[in-house]
Amino acid sequence: MSDSPARAYDPIAVSAESTVVAEYVPDPARAEAYQSEAALEREVIRLLEGQAYDYLPITSEAELVANLRVQLEKVNKTTFSDAEWEQFFTTKIAGANDGIVEKTVRIQEEHVQILKRDDGTTKNISLIDKTNIHNNRLQVINQYEIGRGEGDTVDGGARYANRYDVTVLVNGLPMVHIELKRRGVDIREAFNQINRYQRDSFWAGSGLFEYVQLFVISNGTLTKYYSNSTRAKRLDEVKKSKGAIRGKQSSSSFEFTSWWADASNKPITELTAFVRTFFAKHALLNILTKYCVLTADRDLLVMRPYQIVATERILQKIQISTNYKTLGTLDAGGYVWHTTGSGKTLTSFKSAQLASKMPSVDKVLFVVDRKDLDYQTMREYDRFEKGAANSNTSTAVLKTQLEDPSARIIITTIQKLSTFIKANKGHEVFSGHAVIIFDECHRSQFGDMHTDITRAFKKYNLFGFTGTPIFAANAGSGGNPQLRTTEQAFGDKLHTYTIVDAITDKNVLPFRIDYINTIKVGNPDDSQVSAIDRERALLDVRRIRDVVAYTLEHFDQKTKRSSSYEHAVVTNVADSVRGWRQAEAIKERKRVRGFNALFATASIDAARRYYNQFQLQMEELPPDKRLKVGLIFSYGANEAEADGILDDEAFDTDALDRDTRSFLEDAIQDYNDMFGTSYDTSADRFQNYYKDLSQRMKNREIDLVIVVNMFLTGFDATTLNTLFVDKNLRAHGLIQAYSRTNRILNSVKTYGNIVAFRDLEEETNAALELFGNKDARGVVLLKPYGDYYGEYVDKVTELLTHFPIGQQIVGEQAQKDFIQLFGAILRLQNILTSFDDFDGNDPLTERQRQDYTSIYLRLRDEFTRDRDGDREVINDDVVFEIELVKQVEINVDYILMLVEKLRAEKGDGEDKEVRAEITRAVDASPTLRSKRDLVEDFVESVSLQGAVDEQWQSYIVAKREAELQELIETHKLKLEETGVTRKFRTVGLVQAARVRAAACWASNSTGVW
Repeated sequence: MSDSPARAYDPIAVSAESTVVAEYVPDPARAEAYQSEAALEREVIRLLEGQAYDYLPITSEAELVANLRVQLEKVNKTTFSDAEWEQFFTTKIAGANDGIVEKTVRIQEEHVQILKRDDGTTKNISLIDKTNIHNNRLQVINQYEIGRGEGDTVDGGARYANRYDVTVLVNGLPMVHIELKRRGVDIREAFNQINRYQRDSFWAGSGLFEYVQLFVISNGTLTKYYSNSTRAKRLDEVKKSKGAIRGKQSSSSFEFTSWWADASNKPITELTAFVRTFFAKHALLNILTKYCVLTADRDLLVMRPYQIVATERILQKIQISTNYKTLGTLDAGGYVWHTTGSGKTLTSFKSAQLASKMPSVDKVLFVVDRKDLDYQTMREYDRFEKGAANSNTSTAVLKTQLEDPSARIIITTIQKLSTFIKANKGHEVFSGHAVIIFDECHRSQFGDMHTDITRAFKKYNLFGFTGTPIFAANAGSGGNPQLRTTEQAFGDKLHTYTIVDAITDKNVLPFRIDYINTIKVGNPDDSQVSAIDRERALLDVRRIRDVVAYTLEHFDQKTKRSSSYEHAVVTNVADSVRGWRQAEAIKERKRVRGFNALFATASIDAARRYYNQFQLQMEELPPDKRLKVGLIFSYGANEAEADGILDDEAFDTDALDRDTRSFLEDAIQDYNDMFGTSYDTSADRFQNYYKDLSQRMKNREIDLVIVVNMFLTGFDATTLNTLFVDKNLRAHGLIQAYSRTNRILNSVKTYGNIVAFRDLEEETNAALELFGNKDARGVVLLKPYGDYYGEYVDKVTELLTHFPIGQQIVGEQAQKDFIQLFGAILRLQNILTSFDDFDGNDPLTERQRQDYTSIYLRLRDEFTRDRDGDREVINDDVVFEIELVKQVEINVDYILMLVEKLRAEKGDGEDKEVRAEITRAVDASPTLRSKRDLVEDFVESVSLQGAVDEQWQSYIVAKREAELQELIETHKLKLEETGVTRKFRTVGLVQAARVRAAACWASNSTGVW
């Protein structure tokens, strides 16, 4: 690292909001000389001094405490007497019984402490100024030393002498610690070094180093950051296990460290760039004062860069729309596309929290589209800040909260909000400035309720969070054509963090997908094929028996039951989830084995059959091999709509038929017998059953839950790693369902398992391509009115000619033709009603429409109803077996498979369309995304002859050898040839070569390097 001119990541103009640099362009000039750890440390200090940090040659606690007094006097514009300082320091800063938690609370929540003066008066003393962040004073020290046994040996001096690398002081308190290792050393060694500091010395003396909020670890090449909770909990595990912690990691493990990045999600890993961006004074102070969240469990969460960018863009939109008087328009809003599992709830909470503190904002409404999500969101918000938000059980409670000025953040369902609007036209709340944030903004916000809300509120900002936006490519044909996509409903895309970004950053896990074929049909003739009742075949008892047998046989393998780890569990589940006299959740850490799973079925009928079959087959198993199986569904579960969105399941059991409800009662009683509870299908008890089941899934107390749609969207359980699927999924619903499995928990859980008993490969590929492409079109472009109207007139004419009213439609094919034709007319009519020109020009009279609609609905019912006598049942001619067809892992081999498919369909590398398609496929690959130039160069040279994967392997080997040769020549290394193995004589140079090569080829998952 050396002095260099300003580059793209150096701040030029800084606003109060821009914490994350807009774009990071790496410095093309790189130093090539060997750099020691000491040299790395000197460079960090030089860079910080260049950003107006004051360097202090402090190496002892006495100097540290003296400086703390001076800095607090300056920031608070006061002077302590010796007696005042002694009293303040020993009671408000370094209390004898204070640990990491107490000191973190002091910084995050109680940063203003009361000083009692000698004359009896009091004065507020800010440990950190959160109102005017630039009033805080930043200093840097290095090689701070604490000796063995230093301090009061009764309280516990340091067990071993330690010397810390680099520490940033904020107003004299250590708040950020940087641990460095020389280039070529694994960054985890820095992580482990900090653990040793906490175990041996951070608490020694006055324990001021327990004020550290953030840690930064780096080996020069790779740099990461994390909060003090990650470090503290790791050491707590060590204590409890007396040092034996192999194989059991929790949120304190290295997996929960984070990369810094620019606003386009490009990681900033090199230490120079990291220091210039993360440690820019306004950036670091914003992170410490705004973008850390101390949860109700007293865990400190530090937000990731994409979360900060999204939050700030929402706040900027609110500010700009207020200043430019565009409130109440589409321009005042926007949507955030952050993939499922990336922490959208934390981002939305921080956005809501900061927006509620803006002087112009009267209310912040966080709107969900299902009651179960209302409950989950409230639990999460309460975890982030107890009492920060207000939930409601009825529209009446919502009305009270809207009228209460102190209720700044309100969580409600879209249904309750719409009911309130209809019942309270002209209410004064509609004239105030409301920030309305929708969670998982999709179909339910695109219809009449969306229109009700935007018409009622006069001054609003409308924001949506989604992991799977609706684009032109996956928009359905129904509904208002002007509100068909996320962009049309909410406005511009404010920020994107795709599933590819999240997997690349290791913020969510990749998927491993097994496609299991469960039906083979022995070449039936055409008449048989046309009449196959596929769902009947799929529900055949022999197939369900084999699917369940497969699931039971492979369950331990899929859920890794041979592994164990410590996990925080709620011990009073039933008491903590009930609606009446709810108790505070009591948490304990317990050792659990493996993970758990969901089993997604296509219908309530299918769910019942599977539940029975599991119970039947488990009777034949030894007691220790039987699974704890749960079942949940309610009325309203249907196949995914055309846009792939899973139909909502409310807590409505009254609409179930008697037999189905009775079956659900029996299943809930089985659950009661397992866990000593007393739930049933009555309204309140069923809701509590849902909550209890949710928590026991998170506790890893239950092994498998059979569902229809419930739990497939919005449900988060880090212990869930496997989804068994026997239902059709696509687009939005597919990604949502798969993403239940890919939450990070520990080093044992390395990917989300998907076991598909239906052929979902094409749908999976299409969904990954769509939601891995951040440039997907967000607007459905409408053709001119004349085009739609001309097509509509032609269709109506055909309808009136071929299917006149009063004439029977004879024959199955004619009935199908009518259904297809009238369906097309309804779709066209739906579009035309959004054009003013269509009013009064419909060639189909209202009476004709009513008649044709009746016929259409009758025929549709006949075709979808189970007609035993009218369909050829071929179950007897079907061979049922379980066959592992293929195993697909989303990695380089998967992308190459798509490249080969594209080559076969489109042509060679000269075809521009092929190359564009390959580029999109590469962009959707976490392992190849950063190798776009490499792959595009490969496409230029790929031959039509020979397997693509073999050509790729040869290409990688050639490139690797060229890179090594360049490294050898640059450093003038001497080599020995020993057979086919070349060995470096100097170990240090071997490490340097490996690190450099790894930096270049780290994402090649083929195992070549």
